[in-house]
Amino acid sequence: MSEAAMSEDRFRAAVAAGVAGSEDAYGELLQSIVQVARAIFNAKGSSIWLLDEEADELVIEAVAREEDRHLLGMRMPSGQGIAGWVLTTRQPIAIEDVQSDPRHAKDVAERMGYVPKGLMAVPILHEERALGVLQVLDRQTTFSLGEMDLLAMFANQAAIALDLLLRARTAKAVLDGADADVAAAARLAAALDGLEGKRREAGLSLLNALEDLLRK
Repeated sequence: MSEAAMSEDRFRAAVAAGVAGSEDAYGELLQSIVQVARAIFNAKGSSIWLLDEEADELVIEAVAREEDRHLLGMRMPSGQGIAGWVLTTRQPIAIEDVQSDPRHAKDVAERMGYVPKGLMAVPILHEERALGVLQVLDRQTTFSLGEMDLLAMFANQAAIALDLLLRARTAKAVLDGADADVAAAARLAAALDGLEGKRREAGLSLLNALEDLLRK
């Protein structure tokens, strides 16, 4: 096997390992977010719906209760229900009587096997993008709009995690679908790996400058 081919294989393995690590860390962070949100608001449940842009659907990515884990991966149209309204409008909301709200998606709640009496939800935003919705369900006391800032802090953590994951997934997609580009990148990686001292520093500086240029 040629040096370029071996470098490409190492490059692919490194990216794949990075994506796998990102997926695991991302899942653990989302899980901790919904569990802490549930505990802080003394609620019966908490969940995170994330937007699948390609399918234009919201997908349940995290739930606070172990008995609700079968709901992970459940989908609904991105504009449906209260979660869809929060995603579309990018506005937080607190509702005390969910079933009387016209935005309530009764069929989705029935599929989930749980219809909350009240909920509080905030959008998960990163820069200009709406990435999903964080919900807290049926807390023991009345929901307050004044607590939205606290719930939004949890949503911000989810947004940071999701942005990092999407970057990792994009890198893997590029890697899987562009053999010629990967080979070129692998050759650069192999060449840089063989440099030492000032030549290595110069090579790194050049790659950093190229990255800045491409980002612009």
